[in-house]
Amino acid sequence: MTTIDGEVAAGFEPVLEAFAANFDRHADIGAALCVYHDGRPVVDLWGGVTDPSIGYPWTRDTLQLVYSATKGATATAVHLLAQRGVLDLDAPVARYWPEFAAKGKADIPVRWLLSHRAGLVSLDQPVPLAQALSWQPMVAALAAQRPQWTPGTAHGYHGRTWGWLVGEVIRRVSGRTPGRFFADEIASPLGLDFFIGLPASERGRVSRMVYQQPEIDFTALPPEAVPEELRELVAAWRDPDSLSNRAFAVTNPADIDFNSPEVQAAELPASNGIGTARGLARMYAALIGEVDGIRLFTPETLASATKEQASGVDQVMVVPSRFSSGYMLPTATTPMTGPNSFGHTGRGGSLAFADPEHGIAFGYVMNHIIGGPDDMRAAALAEAVRKSLG
Repeated sequence: MTTIDGEVAAGFEPVLEAFAANFDRHADIGAALCVYHDGRPVVDLWGGVTDPSIGYPWTRDTLQLVYSATKGATATAVHLLAQRGVLDLDAPVARYWPEFAAKGKADIPVRWLLSHRAGLVSLDQPVPLAQALSWQPMVAALAAQRPQWTPGTAHGYHGRTWGWLVGEVIRRVSGRTPGRFFADEIASPLGLDFFIGLPASERGRVSRMVYQQPEIDFTALPPEAVPEELRELVAAWRDPDSLSNRAFAVTNPADIDFNSPEVQAAELPASNGIGTARGLARMYAALIGEVDGIRLFTPETLASATKEQASGVDQVMVVPSRFSSGYMLPTATTPMTGPNSFGHTGRGGSLAFADPEHGIAFGYVMNHIIGGPDDMRAAALAEAVRKSLG
């Protein structure tokens, strides 16, 4: 039995049960969960180990890389700039980043970057990884890139490029790198343990990710043996020239070691945020209400940030997806805690979101990277929160 530490408020016991079950039945190795309700923490749990090879216990202050759950933090920075009147989300990106206008991109508004409608999911020539981590070479490559579809006519998940695209807008407008802006304007006022670009001083607190190989490699099966509902997706993954593959091959090498100190120290605003479940939940709580005297978004900003901008079959993921201006919106596979929720998943299982209708803010982080339709860990926790709310 895995030891679970932390606190749960009366009425939220089902969440503790679901969290423990994730270790006993759903393969969690090390994980943490935090839930805020009406601006106060009601669940703060952690358990397991940070690295199964050494058995070091997960503690209250363990940090975890959360992959694309980072996008929610970066989107928050963008909307804060818009709220302050220094960024117009419906203005052309080129107003703030003139070089971006090349190759027919002069009229793409900032909002299309946020909502995955810009058609810039891949590069004709991948950028060497070391250069991509240094920022400017990747930004220059994206500015010179022709879109893969007519911008605004479709949406497709900009899994890797989103961070450099949106992050460069933050940098041009604020004069600070996206990680620095997040640290100064969001993390510091709220006391968040969350970083985009990990300081060397925090490296010792980071849990090591463990990757689970899928039980069935559908791409190795004959086409007729693939379940019908997965055939289009599997065909896309089999095709090296598909957007599904090219979207995650914008660096050379394409495979990025997110456990490495160099990658964790860089600023990748789409994918290398590192923090605690508590930090994520507290940030989302401050988007929908007041937390210890601080509220990040006005009601008007919240409405603008969470309005649906794109829905339907995703050109990259080849499944239905929904996006607002930077946040994922609920779907049948990721219902969160209600139809008005917004947030972001991360590769392998992490999830952070807010539900203004129910006053909920949720953060779940873990080091066992599973993912796929069989990974029910985050969904089970969100369902337990719904159960606790009655």
